[in-house]
Amino acid sequence: MLSGKTIVVGVCGGIAAYKAAALCSKLSQAGADVRVIMTESAVQFITPLTFQSLTRKPVAVDTFDEKEAAVISHIDLADRADLVVVAPATANMIGKMAHGLADDMLSTTLLATTAPVMVAPAMNVHMYTHPAVADNMRVLQERGVLFVEPGTGQLACGYVGQGRLAEPEEIFARIAAYFQPDTPLQGRNVLVTAGGTVERIDPVRYITNDSSGKMGYAIAEAAKRLGANVTLVSGPSALPVPAGVERISVTSALDMYDKVMARFEKTDLVFKAAAVADYRPAEQREQKMKKSGETLTIELVKNPDILQALGEAKTRQFVVGFAAETERVDEYAQGKLLRKKCDLLVANDVSMQGAGFGTDTNVVRIFDAGGLVEAPPMMTKAAIAEHIVRLAASRQQMRQQGAETPEPDAEEPGADKGETPCSPK
Repeated sequence: MLSGKTIVVGVCGGIAAYKAAALCSKLSQAGADVRVIMTESAVQFITPLTFQSLTRKPVAVDTFDEKEAAVISHIDLADRADLVVVAPATANMIGKMAHGLADDMLSTTLLATTAPVMVAPAMNVHMYTHPAVADNMRVLQERGVLFVEPGTGQLACGYVGQGRLAEPEEIFARIAAYFQPDTPLQGRNVLVTAGGTVERIDPVRYITNDSSGKMGYAIAEAAKRLGANVTLVSGPSALPVPAGVERISVTSALDMYDKVMARFEKTDLVFKAAAVADYRPAEQREQKMKKSGETLTIELVKNPDILQALGEAKTRQFVVGFAAETERVDEYAQGKLLRKKCDLLVANDVSMQGAGFGTDTNVVRIFDAGGLVEAPPMMTKAAIAEHIVRLAASRQQMRQQGAETPEPDAEEPGADKGETPCSPK
């Protein structure tokens, strides 16, 4: 499937370098012309001979070890590449890429290539979450660099957490998908809401929630990868905007309502993943409120219910809602789906370990008008996002082809809780 494609694989120094050998083997078996560049540190973990044996091509390590007088090696490799894959990618190499440094064969080639770049990080969990590393990855994402998220589990250093290099099969699948894109949403307009909203009390105080936006941003990225034209209406969030996605920043529930409703008519699918505040202060003070007693009463008024407005206004659109609960998840989720006239509703118990606000994993239950559709196991939010987007795309296609889908019952089980904050972002 990769016949005729030249893939340059950069291998950095880390115990996960052994997985790069399996990846190169799979790429070669798929017909790719695989060219390997190793850092000096990588050679301490696995030998160049291993990669040469698997690819039947010489392995580059030293920038100044020019084997062919007719070409400059790093420029030749940079020009040949249809894709450059860095796996494993260390924090050091990610930093070099972000800041344009070129002091070895791999970083020099990366700076010289105009081919797309895919990065599969591998490092200690604390290194992976360090603000400097996170910021470097954000910069690279904004430049269009593709990332294969590391897995969670036992690390070589003894820690348990996120930082394991993705399995060779997963990296290979991402590479294959890049060259043979699976785009069920090609040409469709997708609207995603994400993050929490901020309801001002005065210039220095406000009401908000714990949403980070991670789930919504993952959905936006998945929809874009599957071919959609994606608009992301986001509350305040520090997350990088996925490449190719249009972000519209909002602050309050009223802001989000206006921006979403203005775009709804031209939208095909909506993923309403934002955690919208149910209420806002009846009065927003222009000046800072001063202490004046032992108690303070603030009157709140109800915000417009964006999800319900979408459900009632939809004609051809497919609407996916989200609900975060702490008890009676199935009952409340099914009730919300029917009240809001959603086509699908994704619910989770935010009190569960690994499924709360701000986590990188999630555990969801997916409902339609007929009841529970799926209950996938715990996965990364990126994996769950793609699963949800694919399911919604499939359901909408079935509807367009005239297949029957369950219609909501008149009864509405569960208490009306208004616009419940969505699954953790």
